[in-house]
Amino acid sequence: MDRRVVGDHGSVGRTAVLAVPVVFLLVLFVVPVAAVVRVGLSEGPAGMLGVLVDARTWGVLGFTLLQAALSTVATLIVAIPAAVVIAGYRFPGRGLLRALVLVPFVMPTVVVAAAFLALIGPTGLLGVDLSGSIWGLVLAHMFLNLAVVIRVLGAALATLDPDLENAARLLGASRWQAWRRVTWPLVAPSVRAASAIVFLFCFTSFGVVQVLGDGQLRTLEVQIYRSTAYLLDLPAAAALALLQLIAVVAMLVVVGRGRSVVAGSAVDISRRPRGWREISLVAGVVVGTALLVVTPLLVIAGRSLLVGGQWSTAGWQVLFSPGETTNAVDPWAAVLASLRTSILATVLAMLVGGAAAIGLAMGRRGTWLRSVDAMLLLPLGTSAVTVGLGMLLAFGRPPIDLRNTGLLIVLAQALVAMPFVVRVLTPGFESFDRRYLEVAAVLGRTPRHALRTVAAPLLLPLITVAVGFAFAVTLGEFGATVFLATPADPTLPVAISRLLARPGEVTVAAAYAASTMLMLITAVVVVGIDRLRAGKAVVF
Repeated sequence: MDRRVVGDHGSVGRTAVLAVPVVFLLVLFVVPVAAVVRVGLSEGPAGMLGVLVDARTWGVLGFTLLQAALSTVATLIVAIPAAVVIAGYRFPGRGLLRALVLVPFVMPTVVVAAAFLALIGPTGLLGVDLSGSIWGLVLAHMFLNLAVVIRVLGAALATLDPDLENAARLLGASRWQAWRRVTWPLVAPSVRAASAIVFLFCFTSFGVVQVLGDGQLRTLEVQIYRSTAYLLDLPAAAALALLQLIAVVAMLVVVGRGRSVVAGSAVDISRRPRGWREISLVAGVVVGTALLVVTPLLVIAGRSLLVGGQWSTAGWQVLFSPGETTNAVDPWAAVLASLRTSILATVLAMLVGGAAAIGLAMGRRGTWLRSVDAMLLLPLGTSAVTVGLGMLLAFGRPPIDLRNTGLLIVLAQALVAMPFVVRVLTPGFESFDRRYLEVAAVLGRTPRHALRTVAAPLLLPLITVAVGFAFAVTLGEFGATVFLATPADPTLPVAISRLLARPGEVTVAAAYAASTMLMLITAVVVVGIDRLRAGKAVVF
C-alpha cells in the first residue's frame, strides 16, 4: 500500500489539527442549536407541548412531508433515464450536459423560484398559474435535485462490469430482463441513497416555498421564519425548529453515510447508441433533459429585459446604478455585499475545512475519526433556517451582539460551505502519494520547497474545486442569511426575494436582472468545477 502525504504522525498531531474544525462546529453549530432548544423550553415543557399538540403544527408537518415525497418521486422519474443515458452512452455534448445538470443543484433557491415564477406564476409564459400550488413546488424541487440522482446513479453505473449484463443476454434474457434482474439490483442501493438525500433537501427547502408558495403554502421552514420575522414568537419558532431538527436527524440516521458524487467516475462504460431505437431513446432523453435544465435559466434572462410587456433595460440600469433604490432595496449594494461576504466565508470555510481534511487524512479511520467525520456533516443535513435562528438567538443579543457587524452572515455561510470543502479535499489528501515528496527530498529539496513545487501543483486542481464549490454555495445561501441580513445591507439572494415580493414592473425586472447575474456567476463557477474535477470528489 502506498504511503500517503499525511501519514499517521501520531494522535497528538491529528488531535491538534482537528481541534480547529471541532471548536468551529461546537461554537457555530452546537451553541446555536442549544440556544434554539433553550428558547423552546423557556416557558417550560407546557409551552413547547402546546405547540407540538396544536393541530396546525401537525398539518404543517404533514404538508412538509407530502411535498417532499412528491418532489422525490418526480425527481426520480425524470432523473433515472437521464442518468442511464449520460452514464451509458456517448453522444455530442455529453460533457456539457453533465456540467449543466449540476448547475441547478448549487443554484440559489431564490433564483430557481424566480425562474419558475416566470414560467408558472400569475403572468407566467406557460399560461398556467401554479404559484401557491404544491405542484409548483414539485416542479422546482425536481429541477433543483436532478443532479443528485444523476450523479449518484451515474457513478454506480460506471462501476458495474458490463460483462454481467452481456452474460445475461447470452443466456437468453431480453435487454429489459437483463436490466431488471442484473443491473437494477446492483444500483438500487444508490437510487435509495439518492432518494433519501433528495427527500431531505426537499423537506428542508425554504427559498422555493417562500417565493412560490405565494403566502399560502407553509412548510416547517417557512413557519419557523414566519413565527420569527412576522409573529415575533420565538418560543413557537424554537419549538418548530426543534421538531424539524428531530425529524432531520431521524432522516440522517436512515440515510446513513450515503454520499453524493459530484465529480465523474474514473471508469467510462459508455458506448455509442446502436440502432434507431437506442438513437431515438438517447436523443429524446438528452433533448428533454437539456430543455428542462436550460429553459428556466433562459426565462430568467428574458424576464430581466421585459418591463410592462415591452423590451427594456430598466431593470439592469437599476441593478448597476450605485445608490439607486427600488422600494428600499439597493440591488447594486446587494451585489457588492454578496461578493464581499461570499469571499470572506469561502476563505474561512477553506481554512476550517482544509484543517478538517488534513486531520481526517492523517491516519487510519478509527471510531473517533469516523465520529468526527460524521459530525462535520451535521450542518449539511440541518435546516439552514434553524442554524440562522440559532445564531440570531446565541450571538444577536448582549453580551455577544454581532447583528450589525456582518460577521454573523460570514460565519453562517462558512458553516454551510465547510462540509462541501471537507468532502472534496479529504479523498485527495488521503490518496496523494507521499513518494513524490520522498523523491524530491532525495534530490535535495527542503520539505517546504517540496510542498510548494511538488505537492501544491498536484493538489491545486482539487483545491480549486473546493474553492469553487464553497464560493457557489455561499453566494447563493438564503435560508440562514435571511435571518441575519439587516434591512439596510441584504445579500443578493435576500434582495431578490424582497424585490419579487414588492409591486412595480421595474422592481420585478430588477429582481430578474439580479437573478440573471447570480445565475451566470454560479454557472461559470460550476462549469469550471466540472472541467477541473479530479478523480472522485465526494460532497455528502
